[in-house]
Amino acid sequence: MSEKVIGVIGGSGLYEMEGLVDVKEEVVATPFGDPSDLFITGALNGVKMVFLPRHGRGHRFLPSEVNYRANVYGMKKLGVEQIISVSAVGSLQEEIVPGHIVIPDQFIDRTKGVRKDTFFGNGAVAHAGFADPVCPCLSDILESAAKSAGANVHRGGTYICMEGPAFSTRAESFMYRGLGAAVIGMTNLTEAKLAREAEICYGIIALSTDYDCWHTAHDDVSVEAIIKIIHQNVALAKNIIRQAVSCITAERNCSCGSAMQYAVITDKKTIPAQTKADLDILVGKYL
Repeated sequence: MSEKVIGVIGGSGLYEMEGLVDVKEEVVATPFGDPSDLFITGALNGVKMVFLPRHGRGHRFLPSEVNYRANVYGMKKLGVEQIISVSAVGSLQEEIVPGHIVIPDQFIDRTKGVRKDTFFGNGAVAHAGFADPVCPCLSDILESAAKSAGANVHRGGTYICMEGPAFSTRAESFMYRGLGAAVIGMTNLTEAKLAREAEICYGIIALSTDYDCWHTAHDDVSVEAIIKIIHQNVALAKNIIRQAVSCITAERNCSCGSAMQYAVITDKKTIPAQTKADLDILVGKYL
């Protein structure tokens, strides 16, 4: 059985968790360019962990500028098999109050095709199954951990992934509500696609920070409001992660670890050697 290594992608403060020991900064080279920042490795209650600030320390990268491929590849290279993604989202439903936690299970893609959201290309074609885009087993654990941490948690719901960096227009916000979506954000779908291709379990702790701009009884979303809620809930997010880590097992009982078994459609003999080398850590066993 492989050793358990948990990855966390989120805000730059999350790797400063109380109880994290043997903390190191690691530079990870990838065939897909530079990750958002140095990876922070350490151990929490005996569990190896890898942390990465999605937008870089100091929040330097737009959602469209984040090198999601390098970030997920780096996690895989460091032995991560489960990623907990922590992100701020806008609520599209009355009952999801700012400060509540959502564990989404579906996505609608409103990005514009400018992001690199697949490891494939350059002579290799694969089509990953994505009907259920997050790991149900990891989501179960995150839901339980959030409840144990005292959070108001909503399990399931659709996450609208928009391009940004501007927030929605009011008309768009009402349209998304009409689709029945639960929350809106700018990052998690791209990570989820790449985690699936890397055969990494992926689960989301989505922190509701505002009501976007549809709720007439509340102020429209603003950076000031988002930061205020995030600062209020950093300790909660850390506590959820701490609770979850102790429940995640090295043995995976989901299908994430074999998600790409039949996904590669290209004749293996025709895939260029460099492309095979670039994909080796991810899906080399199938090539």
